Amino acid sequence: MSKRTFGFFTEKEYSVLRLRAQGLTQREIAQILGVSRTTVSILERAALRKVKLAEKTLNIYRELYSRLTFTIKPGVKLAEIPVIILRKADEVNIKLKGDFTYIYSQLRYKVGVKRSVLDREIKVIIYRDGSFEILQAESLYTA
Repeated sequence: MSKRTFGFFTEKEYSVLRLRAQGLTQREIAQILGVSRTTVSILERAALRKVKLAEKTLNIYRELYSRLTFTIKPGVKLAEIPVIILRKADEVNIKLKGDFTYIYSQLRYKVGVKRSVLDREIKVIIYRDGSFEILQAESLYTA
């Protein structure tokens, strides 16, 4: 019989996150697990630190395998950004898997840009296969 694994999480960290995802409070989780609320808080914080570190690691890994990475500074009109991204892809002979509308929707919904002008720095990663990501630049290298 194989032992169940929880990735980077300990079994207790996994249990805390699973129960939090179900909407339970730290106090309720403490009662279920038979530990103090402080212990639940420590376990939850440790698990969330591991999530941030994993995200950071994946972002660095993705960047290593990208064809092109660049940032777009605040102040650029939102409608200009898809054109910039498509032009940059063309410059490195990459056919993007997405058109103006798809890129614009990624800016609006995935990155959460709500205004007609970019209000934060974003990072664009274009991969060799034509896929791409648009990320909030400040979230890339913070743990």
